[in-house]
Amino acid sequence: MTFHPATQPLVLHSARRFTGTTLVPDAWLRVESGVVTDVGTGDSWRGLTVGAGTEGAGPEAGVLDAAGAYVAPGFVDLHCHGGGGASFEDGDISPALRVHRAAGTTSLLASLVTNPLPVLEASLRSLGAVRDPMLRGFHLEGPFLATSHCGAHRPDYLVAPTVEAVDRLVEAGGGSLVQVTMAPELDPDLAALRRFVHHGVRVAVGHTAADYETALRAFDAGASLLTHTFNAMEPLHHRKPGPIAAALDSPHVTLELIADGLHVHDPMVRLAFASAPGRVALITDAMAAAGAGDGQYTIGSLDVTVADGEARLAGNGSIAGSTLTLDAAVRRAVAAGVGAAEAVAAATLVPARALGLPGYGTTEVGARGGVVLLDEDLKVLRVLS
Repeated sequence: MTFHPATQPLVLHSARRFTGTTLVPDAWLRVESGVVTDVGTGDSWRGLTVGAGTEGAGPEAGVLDAAGAYVAPGFVDLHCHGGGGASFEDGDISPALRVHRAAGTTSLLASLVTNPLPVLEASLRSLGAVRDPMLRGFHLEGPFLATSHCGAHRPDYLVAPTVEAVDRLVEAGGGSLVQVTMAPELDPDLAALRRFVHHGVRVAVGHTAADYETALRAFDAGASLLTHTFNAMEPLHHRKPGPIAAALDSPHVTLELIADGLHVHDPMVRLAFASAPGRVALITDAMAAAGAGDGQYTIGSLDVTVADGEARLAGNGSIAGSTLTLDAAVRRAVAAGVGAAEAVAAATLVPARALGLPGYGTTEVGARGGVVLLDEDLKVLRVLS
């Protein structure tokens, strides 16, 4: 895999172009500074002035023969905690960004795990100063989570939300707090949830013991995502449908999904895509070990052991995030039986819409966020952003 900043105009031709949930054969597109400026099919690209080079000389020359490879929008990750040995709570987050950029992700939310409120405020203020076009803001996964479904979060740090806490976090974020995960049963009158929505922060239901009715009220009040569907929540049951059914019954809700073969079994991956077409967003929920290998790590202040690519809490063996990159999530979804175009859309268009990023997640004219060249097996060849 190679990464090329697409600062010079580049025509990529003889490609199979993913856009939305469709695949355009024998396609070409022109990219400049990460923006798609023209598209077409066949050899009509030859009439374009794209630079001083000649065909086959590489992206620096202005023309790149894709030789039948796939071209997709840059991936968008709604839920990522780190990679390359670094967590987003760490001072230097560049190793994590490099790992995920190399795997095709050109936009992501940096997710922070549960900590005391003053620590989260300090993290938001510090990270808010980071300037990287890949970083689209921050996601707080906690502290407003159910202790019964805390997963890899310290239960003694979990608290019920208040309007005052919401205002403090939003102020600390300075406009960079984009998303928060909440257990709605901890907010009976939904005042805190509505306050987040009022501030323009997207609310995800997750790490929750909520029943169907409680989750549905949260979605009706403005929550618009379900955090890592099937994980850390009440299961889908024919007599107790729970938050998953509430999300399926709410057309505006995007369902996050970790397709790594560990968090969710393949038939359930297929079920999610079939039940919520155009609303499933593949996420990594990656921790520091993504791209860094097995070993000992921490999530927040909790010790994590990673063996054979599986991250588990050292104390009780609970799953502690993933070691995924989004390209691997796309491949796993396809292996589970999801169509390639639908899986790519779940890593591009669907999360871009969930974040309200117009022009991202597509390869149409005006699209932003760069493009990714993929081989026959959907492995990343080049990232042009």
